[in-house]
Amino acid sequence: MKAEILPTHTPALFAAAVARAAELMSHGEIAALPTETVYGLAGNALDPAAVGRIYAAKGRPASNPVILHVGSLDLAIRSAGGWPLLAERLAAAFWPGPLTLVVPRGPGIPDCVTAGGPTVGIRWPIHPFVPAVVRACGLPLAAPSANLSNRLSPTSADHVFRQLGDRISLIVDGGDCNVGIESTVVDVTGSEPVILRPGMIHSEAIRAAAAGDTVVASSACVETGPARSPGQLPIHYAPRARLQCLTWRDETDLAQQAAALGVNPSRTWLVAYNRIPMSGRWAWVSVIPDDPEAYARGLYGELHRADDAGAEWILVEALPSTPEWAGIVDRLNRASR
Repeated sequence: MKAEILPTHTPALFAAAVARAAELMSHGEIAALPTETVYGLAGNALDPAAVGRIYAAKGRPASNPVILHVGSLDLAIRSAGGWPLLAERLAAAFWPGPLTLVVPRGPGIPDCVTAGGPTVGIRWPIHPFVPAVVRACGLPLAAPSANLSNRLSPTSADHVFRQLGDRISLIVDGGDCNVGIESTVVDVTGSEPVILRPGMIHSEAIRAAAAGDTVVASSACVETGPARSPGQLPIHYAPRARLQCLTWRDETDLAQQAAALGVNPSRTWLVAYNRIPMSGRWAWVSVIPDDPEAYARGLYGELHRADDAGAEWILVEALPSTPEWAGIVDRLNRASR
């Protein structure tokens, strides 16, 4: 079986794809759907069997919870076991958008969604497709990234097809994702917001929206046992090639560092944004703009291309350590462990 790919580039095709996806969700099936962050593998969040199909297709460990996707603030509040003031403030500032709020779990949310924990991550995407499906079927959707567990997240329908094309029946093509990395995850169950997974909505923006409350960034990885949110595994978002972030002064310095790692330049994909090598030493050299939003939008595509080209190594020019880059740095760090 190979997955069917449905286009959405006209209003009629969009409506047809929404109807088809909603029908599958209503019958306990799963499908890959586009969001602004990455493509998600979606199913009825209230149906443990459907959520189980998501875990099975991805090979995802049961200790790693999934995010619940909604299409309205009302559905988010009804899915929670409480709606703290911090949730109200951050939702008002950033929803719909690439922000997941970890709140007390509502009584109707199955254990498999939360890995048995007392909280649930909820997101309202700004991409129109998933909210349209939620409204059509009247159900919140569980939707982790539509990739094999621990592998690169997909930012195009083709990326999904290459990893899951023989495991699912439907992929909805909504074009390339315009954010490009997974959502920021913020725990709002305490007195202060805690970032469990950084993303493109960064700590300074969250602090401002939380009316000055201190933002506690949690970089702790979950080695064993249930995680409080997705994105806390020590190895995640990883290409097949070995990935290493380096800071280099010039081409000679880069070559020396690569040699110390045992890197074969003829099998190496180089990703740069500032100090760009000009020699033909490397098999591939790609340049991503020196802008966090543009970089995030292009990063996973570059890593997928490196894997498709058969690269053995991916050397990435190290990024700035400022809040705007924190989500991207997090993804590269987890990919290089």
